[in-house]
Amino acid sequence: MRDVRRGFQRINASVNPPREPIDDSVIGNMVAGYALVDALVADRIDLFAMGNLKHWLELNTTVLCGTDPVERAEYARHRQTTERRFYEEQDGGIRDLVEWYQGRDGESVWMRAAGLYVRLLSRPQLFVEGNHRTGALAISYILLGGDEPPFVLTPDNAVTYFDPSTVIKNIEKQGLAMRFRSPGLTRQLASFLAEHADRKYLLPQPRVS
Repeated sequence: MRDVRRGFQRINASVNPPREPIDDSVIGNMVAGYALVDALVADRIDLFAMGNLKHWLELNTTVLCGTDPVERAEYARHRQTTERRFYEEQDGGIRDLVEWYQGRDGESVWMRAAGLYVRLLSRPQLFVEGNHRTGALAISYILLGGDEPPFVLTPDNAVTYFDPSTVIKNIEKQGLAMRFRSPGLTRQLASFLAEHADRKYLLPQPRVS
C-alpha cells in the first residue's frame, strides 16, 4: 500500500474520476482493518449471521477511524447516522446484503467475493462513507474463509481495481442495469481477484507435529 501511495500520481492519471490521495492515516486504518478481518476469520465469525451484523459496522469504523479512541469519539455522531442507514435502508441496507448472500454456497469463492463487492458498492451503498475500503476488507474476509489470500491494493492492480469500482457505484441495486450488467461485472472482478491473488499475504500456518 505504501508503494501505491508513492506511485499514486501516475495511477491517478489513468483513473476517471481521479481518486483522493492515500495518506498514512488511510494506510494505518486499512492495516488495522486487515487485522480485524484476520481475527474474524480466526474466530470463525459468520458476518451474515443476525447476531454478528455489528461486525460490519466495526469494519467500516476501522477503515475510517482506525483504533484511536479519540478519533472514534469524534466520529460518534457519524456512526449513529451510519447505523441508521445500515439497519433501516430498505433497498441497500444490511438486510439486502444478507438476503443476496443466502444460497451462494455453490459459487466459487472468487464469484462470491466479487458479487458481494458489487452488491455492497452499488446504489444505495451500504455505508455513508468508506464503502470502497470496507468492500475491499469484505472481499478479503470471503477469500480468507475459502483459504485464499486477501485482496491487497498494489501499483500493478490499482487501475484495474478502481475502474470497475467507479462503474459499480453508479448502478442502482433495484434497477435494470443491475440485472443485466452485474453478472458481467462480477465475472470480470472475480477473474481479476483470482489473477492477482498472492499467497505471500497469507500468514504461515503452524506445523502440526
